Order: sequence, then C-alpha cells, then structure tokens
Amino acid sequence: MDTQVADTLLGSLIDGRYRIRGRVARGGMATVYTATDERLERTVAVKIIHSTQGTPDRAGPGSFVDRFTDEAKTIARLTHPNVVAVYDQGTHGGMPYLVMEYVRGRTLREVLTERRRLNPDEALAITEQMLAAIAAAHRAGLVHRDVKPENVLVAEAPSGGPANLVDGVVKVTDFGLARAVEASTDHDSGNQLMATVAYVAPELVTDGRADPRTDVYSTGIVLFEMLTGRVPYDGDRPIDIAWQHVDRDVPAPSTLVPGLPRVLDELVARATRRDPSARPADAGTLLAEVQVARDGLGNPNTHTAMLSPVADGPAVSQPTMVVAAVRPAERPTWARLPEGGAAGRGRRRVAPDGGDDLRSRLAALRTRLLGDSNGRLAVAAVVVVLGLVAALGGWWFGVGRYTSTPELVSMTKAQAESQAAQGGFTVRYADPRHDEQIPRDGVVAQEPASAARILKGGTITLTLSLGPARFPVPDVVGMEFDLAEADLANAQLEVVKGTARYDDGLPEGVVVATKPEAGKEVKPGDKVTVILSKGRAPITVPNLVGKNLNEARTQIAQLGLVLVEPTYKQSDKPRDEVLGQSPADGSGVEKGAQVRLEVSEGLPQVAVPRVIDLPCQQAKQLLESQGFPVEVQFNPEATARFQNPPENAQVPPGTQITIGCF
Repeated sequence: MDTQVADTLLGSLIDGRYRIRGRVARGGMATVYTATDERLERTVAVKIIHSTQGTPDRAGPGSFVDRFTDEAKTIARLTHPNVVAVYDQGTHGGMPYLVMEYVRGRTLREVLTERRRLNPDEALAITEQMLAAIAAAHRAGLVHRDVKPENVLVAEAPSGGPANLVDGVVKVTDFGLARAVEASTDHDSGNQLMATVAYVAPELVTDGRADPRTDVYSTGIVLFEMLTGRVPYDGDRPIDIAWQHVDRDVPAPSTLVPGLPRVLDELVARATRRDPSARPADAGTLLAEVQVARDGLGNPNTHTAMLSPVADGPAVSQPTMVVAAVRPAERPTWARLPEGGAAGRGRRRVAPDGGDDLRSRLAALRTRLLGDSNGRLAVAAVVVVLGLVAALGGWWFGVGRYTSTPELVSMTKAQAESQAAQGGFTVRYADPRHDEQIPRDGVVAQEPASAARILKGGTITLTLSLGPARFPVPDVVGMEFDLAEADLANAQLEVVKGTARYDDGLPEGVVVATKPEAGKEVKPGDKVTVILSKGRAPITVPNLVGKNLNEARTQIAQLGLVLVEPTYKQSDKPRDEVLGQSPADGSGVEKGAQVRLEVSEGLPQVAVPRVIDLPCQQAKQLLESQGFPVEVQFNPEATARFQNPPENAQVPPGTQITIGCF
C-alpha cells in the first residue's frame, strides 16, 4: 500500500488553482495525486514528474522541462474517448506536472493482480479500446513507446460495475511521457533504455528506434499477459529480459493455456513478430484484425473453451470460459467496422436453403477441372497468377510503398523544404521552440526521425528553432523573498541569496536589488542573486551642512562614524564651512560607516597694494578701485604714512583696509 505519511504536497495549492487532496500512486518517474480544480470545481488527477532517474535535480530547469512541455502540448491536442484527457501543464517547485482527467476505476495491472488472467472476450474487449486510443495517437503522429497494464485504466462499467470488463470503459494514459524522459536521458546520461522491459519491442533494444509498430508489439505482449496470466519472458536482470525479445519468438498463448482458440494464437503472433515490417503497420490495422477475431469467436465451434491452470501459478477460480459472440451493431460507435468490411468477411456465409445442392455442383465442377490435363494446367495457372498477385500485393503494402526519411535536422527552413520536396514529401510544422545551438528558423527536430520508414509522398513534421532563449530578469524589488523566488523560478532562473544590507526605504526581508538587475537579458537556468533588506540602519546621520569643519568632525566622532578626508571646493562661504555631506542627513547607517564632507575653501585671496607716501585721497581711491573698503584715520588731507593689512598681504576680496594720514 502506498503511504501518504510526510508528503508535503498534500493540502498544498499548485499554480493558485489545484488543491492536492490525496496521493494515488508513486512510480520511478512520477507521482499521481487527486486534486480539486478550484476554478472549475471538478476533481482532476495531477501527475508530478519528480525525476528522470529518481533524482529531483534531473527534473529542474533545462532540456527535459522544455521537451516535457512540448510533449504536453501534443498530448493535449489528442482527443479521443479512450485517451485520458490532458487539461493543463506547468512546473511546481522546479518539477513539471500534468493535470489530467480523473478516471474512477482501476489499472489493468490491478485487475490482472486480482484475476490473474481474463477470458478471451474480456481480453479482446479491452484490447480493442486500447488500440482505438493508440490508433488515434498514431494518426496524430504520436508514438506511445510504453504500452503496459500500468498505463491502461479500466473505468467502472455503466452496466455491470467494475467486474463487467466487456462493458467497461478503457482509457490509455502517459502518451509522450516516455519520449520526453528518453530525450532528456539521451542528452544527460548516455542513451539509456526508457521502456518497461517486459513489453519492450526488439527494435527499441537494438537501436532505440520507435514507430507505430513498436506500440503494436507492446500491445501484443499485453494481450498475451491477459490471456495467460504472465508475460512471455523473465530473468534475473532487466537487460536479460530485454534481449529475449530480440532473440526469441513470443510463444503461442495456447501452449500455456490449452483450449484457447487458434485465432488468438495467430493474433498474438502477428502483433509480436520480431521483424517490425512483418507486424501490422499501426494500431488501426491491428484494431481491424482484433475486431475480426472477436467477431470470429462467436463461431459455435469456439464458443466455449476449457482452461487449465497457469503454468507457473494457481488455477483461475473460473475454469470454464464462455466466449460471447459480439455483433458489430452492439459495439460502441467508435469501435464498429464498416458494413460489409473486415468483420463481414470474417464470417462464413451459409445459404438459407439449397446448401446440399450447391455443394454437389461445386464437387462436380472440381471433378471436371481436375479430370483432364488441360483443366489441371488451367487450375495451376490460376494458382500461380493468384500467388504472384498476392506476393506483389504483400510486397507493396509491406515494403514497396515505403522509403527512408531524409535527414533535415540543423538545416534552415528553406533548405529543409527544398530537400523534402525533392523526395516528394509534404512538410508541416509543429510549435517552434528555443534552442541554444541551432539559430532561429533552423530545424531542431523532425518526425519521423532520419532514416525511419515513411510512406512515399508522406508528411514530415518539422520543429523550428526560435534561437537561444533570452528574456529580461523580472523586476522583484520590493517583493518579499518567497514571492520573488517564485517569480524568478517561473522564469526558469536559479535563485541565490546574496548578503543582506540596510535600507531606509524597505522593511526587513524585502528584496532591495538583484544581480543581474531587472530588465537585463538572461537565458534559462542562469543564476540571479537576490539581495534582501535588513531594514533601517540603527544610527541616524545628522545635518552637518553650514557647520564648521571642526564642529562637524566632533559630532561625527561622537556617533561612532568615520570622517573621510574632506573635499575642498571654492565657494563664497567662509573657509571650512560644510557645503555638502554623504550620506544625507536623516539616513540610517551602521556604526563605523564612512561620512564624506564637502568643505568651502573660501573666496580666492588677493594682494593688498602699497599706498604709503601717497596723498590720502589718492590712496583711498586706489584701494576702492580694487574692491577694498577703506577707513581713513587722522587727517584726510595729509599723506598716508601706514596701512593695515600691509602691502602685498593676501586677503579675501572686500577686506577692509585702514590707512593713517598725517
């Protein structure tokens, strides 16, 4: 049983919308929760991809998240009643997640754990709906890559409860997840096999190549397990099991469960051929064969079969298996074959009357044709011609109509279109994405991949590059740290805390600045240092402007601050008067903070001219003409005998000069 103890996500709100209510299951790559969509008031399933190899750091910003987002967009466009719908996607705590339709029921794995194996009509009913879902994906150009019972959900049947598997609704999930994870793993850790080895197709083991026939093989293995209660291969190590798919043919189900109809052996054999070209081309083709086989089980000769116990386990509780006839009109509308189609061809027509007479005439015709050499030659010629037609038809439908996909990755858009046109292919485009190596409008990816098999004149889907991803750093100044961290993480940036500092305008814990600053362009995954406020500093800087330098120096020392060597500048203010200060008055600072002052050096000095021995009035006029106010002592009509300040003394302009005349 999966425990929910200490799961920190329980009760949390994701993306302001999805309230996590309970944990459904946890696997190697993801955990599934039930949640309430508080915007639409409905129950949904939330799948959080916690790693690609079981380590959370592998699910952080980078190529895996980008590929996962691209796959989610493709899956969301896949609409089918047998596909688990995808409603939304995003990231939470650096981990990508999907919001999906919540299906009330059980996985096929849980059903098989309880029942061990299923009756043929139940197994084929489930297989039909699985193939209907996978065929819809193949038509959309999507390969599942990980078909297994854990990815098949059996919903409660509307007519008979969960036990009535024939009427149950089957839904397939996890389309594209294996592809996104494999893409990340190839990039980071060296081409590891991202598939379940019990169901893996041989071509995935040998060269990592997957196409619709890969899903056909895995579906055949699931059908084998439903019929027999076990998978075809086991071993001590996963790699041993994987290579058995390459080296051995899947055994017929009837060798393990005697009494199974031969048509089921043939169906499993067709789906699980080791050579991909010998399998049905896609899920839609296999679906038609399954429907014909299911209709054929209505033949009275195969209506009832006795089953023996599973070869390596206890007997099933119901040893007798009734295979019910299913008429096309009774199928759901999505699963019906066209009238007169394959299902009709699968039934034997019986004349309503005159059957014996018809058989007699056919016997007589046979006698006439084979009774002489010409007749035998004619029959032989017809057989040879029919054989050639069948061989040519088989070659055409199996090999002849296919060719190899050209290599278009890294070409420009124009080059890729030209190359595809030369091969007769049609080009369509998926949503573009950013890429660090390939410039804008270059081809980042193609589907089918290079050298893969494709119909002549088929369609190649190209993904173009938007160039390197660059975007401005969000402005988070003034936000609390938690909100700033969420905004930066949503922008795919790594958040680093810097050294906090005092700030007069912002309270403690609020972002003061970022490095790089807001608006500077960065790429996804870059580090952004967040600097937080420590609040207002404990010491308030006084107003020192207008005070004498010595008075200011004393006040600064008393506060425990440090005065930097003052800067002098010319001013009409008295010398040593403080003209400006930094920090400004009223600012908060720490003890030991530096204070810088601008101090007046006073007006420029001028020399006092000599006026001694000049007539007193002449001396006065000379001094006043140079801007000095003059005070005359004793006799203004006499001769100047002394002056103060004396001649050549350096004084500020406008200094009063005293002269004595006698």
